[in-house]
Amino acid sequence: MILLSVAAVTFVALVFGVPLFFAILRAFGVYDVIRERTCHVYVLFGQVLGVITEPGLHFILGELGPRAMLVRFFGKRYVLDMRVDQEYLRSQPVNSEEGAPMGIGIWYEMFISDPAAYLFRNTDPRGSLRANVGSTTVRALSNMRLEDMLETRHTMSLLVRNEVSQKAHEWGYKLGSVYIRKVHFRDAQMVAQIEEKVTNRLRQVTSAIRQDGINQVSLIRGAAEREAAVEFAKAATLRPQLLGATLREMLSNPRVANATFDVLETQQLLQSPAEVTLLPPEGLGLATLMAARNDKEPPRG
Repeated sequence: MILLSVAAVTFVALVFGVPLFFAILRAFGVYDVIRERTCHVYVLFGQVLGVITEPGLHFILGELGPRAMLVRFFGKRYVLDMRVDQEYLRSQPVNSEEGAPMGIGIWYEMFISDPAAYLFRNTDPRGSLRANVGSTTVRALSNMRLEDMLETRHTMSLLVRNEVSQKAHEWGYKLGSVYIRKVHFRDAQMVAQIEEKVTNRLRQVTSAIRQDGINQVSLIRGAAEREAAVEFAKAATLRPQLLGATLREMLSNPRVANATFDVLETQQLLQSPAEVTLLPPEGLGLATLMAARNDKEPPRG
């Protein structure tokens, strides 16, 4: 029973007593735990006792002195988020040098650089920074040439960042990257006119390209036809010469010539519509009778 009682008391002490003990120590400001990317600002009677930005376990009583024990009762502890934050301002109205109404979208990063200034220099530092970035964008980028406004975004981003950084640091903020993400026309009628002009220009360019292609094809076809006509003319002039040379070579051998002419004659007979009757060599009388019979028959048609 004694062993069970000791175990139960130990269990209760570890589960409830130890957390309660450390909670009392934190309540009296003996120590505090600073998390990653956070900052604790200790204020007593309107005076900043200390600022701790390093993460880990800190003995506040040793770092800030005995007055740290009164902060939880008569002062306040502020926990600030030190992580990098970002914001995007859409369509800030500016006018180009030519008078075109433009809209600029600007994206920027910021983080807390001076916790005390962030808390007490400005009641709304984030809103003030947003307004400052917007007004600086309108003031610094107005009356620029439309061509520069559409092409030199990096230069415009640096211009806005350099003008805003000093004021932002006074409010406890530090400005990070600033980037002009979008430049657009705010007048819908102007956008429609530009689209119409671009469409007409594209049609003109397409028509010119098509006509140039047709002209090039015509030139190539004409050159090819002219070259083909020249080659055909050369072939027509060479044909009699080649044919005569072939016939002269063939007539030099009588047997070849006779065989060739017999073949040509047979080919002409086969291609003609006349009726051909083949007779044996000794059938001369039969040929005479057939010829006489054909003379007696009346003509057809």
